[in-house]
Amino acid sequence: MLDLRQHFSRFLNTEPDRLHFSAHSHHPWPDVTRDAQLQAWDDAARLIDDKWEHVLGPVLDEYRGHVASHLNLPDPSTIAVAPNTHEFLKRILSCFPVDRPVRILTSDGEFHSFTRQIARLEEERIVAVTRVPAEPFTTFEDRFFTAAQDGYDLVFVSQVFFNSGFAPDGRRLAECACDGAMIVIDGYHGFMARPTDLGGIAERVFYMAGGYKYAMAGEGACFMHCPPGWGLRPRDTGWYAAFGNLTNAQGGQVGYSDDGWRFMGATFDPSGLYRFNAVMRWLADEGITPGIIHAHAKALQQHFLRRIEASALFERASLVVPADETRRGNFLTFQTPEAQTIHRDLSELRVVTDVRGQRLRVGFGIYQTEEEVDDLVRRIDEAGALESLPIDRPSAA
Repeated sequence: MLDLRQHFSRFLNTEPDRLHFSAHSHHPWPDVTRDAQLQAWDDAARLIDDKWEHVLGPVLDEYRGHVASHLNLPDPSTIAVAPNTHEFLKRILSCFPVDRPVRILTSDGEFHSFTRQIARLEEERIVAVTRVPAEPFTTFEDRFFTAAQDGYDLVFVSQVFFNSGFAPDGRRLAECACDGAMIVIDGYHGFMARPTDLGGIAERVFYMAGGYKYAMAGEGACFMHCPPGWGLRPRDTGWYAAFGNLTNAQGGQVGYSDDGWRFMGATFDPSGLYRFNAVMRWLADEGITPGIIHAHAKALQQHFLRRIEASALFERASLVVPADETRRGNFLTFQTPEAQTIHRDLSELRVVTDVRGQRLRVGFGIYQTEEEVDDLVRRIDEAGALESLPIDRPSAA
């Protein structure tokens, strides 16, 4: 069992009484990110006009190298960066013809950034969307694969569903569209949370994620792996997409690089790249891999589940993804009509969790140990005891 709390001292000691069990939402940053943030400032002061040669040179090269290594990508140059993955979604959508709606296959468990944008485009009949229910999980891949045979322009699905934690078989999903559809895997809840090997599907699948969650680098450090030969000329294009080896420029057409640069945008805050690189160096120095991170989270999950078996607060709660399921991310999702109440009661006891409707999410990360889990269970028991107390109501006048 890891004990890395000393490496997160600045985040953890700011509010020492707070228990943060929302690693799937906002992950605390390790201390090395503060020095990295200052380095970004110092480089800006030192280089001024020459800053971007440094950022888009050595800093970006290191960033791409880390991502490619963790995903087993054959070529780091396929990686584009952006402040958020929504930019990448817009560029993906801008790759398709405008003379008919874009046919999209997806699930009903995608994150709000995707679902909101697609729903808005549906209102204008710019896209035509088929949504395969994520549940029941045991048949999701079969149902999704069958649906894909109808033919689509874009297939978009999460590596780990944000509202449940279930992790579909990404390799099978990558094989579901044989008709030339662009396949995009949203890896935000999978990258650095579970071992991810894109080596066998790197020529076929787009993969987007970022530093905000399990990469522990905060905002502004997102990326997308862009397989060669797909989406050569997105209409949503920034001036960075003109860097590198320009191709596909004929008869006065706008030129694009033929590697990941073709999906780049324009000027952005580069400090996230600095923080990301610092985290990846720290993990390497500590010998910590995504496999180790996932194993640590799973061990904490099992310890937590054993400790709350007799909890009154969770007596009406059921795990959305079963306890013995191996294809799950680093958080637990509980379905319960008391989800909002539990979230509120724990918040009053300085415990950070996350709630979506009747689903309570509890996330686990490498900044926690069994000691924090035991403290969490004590506060859950305290919240349960408070809930069971009679409520004094004023008598009628």
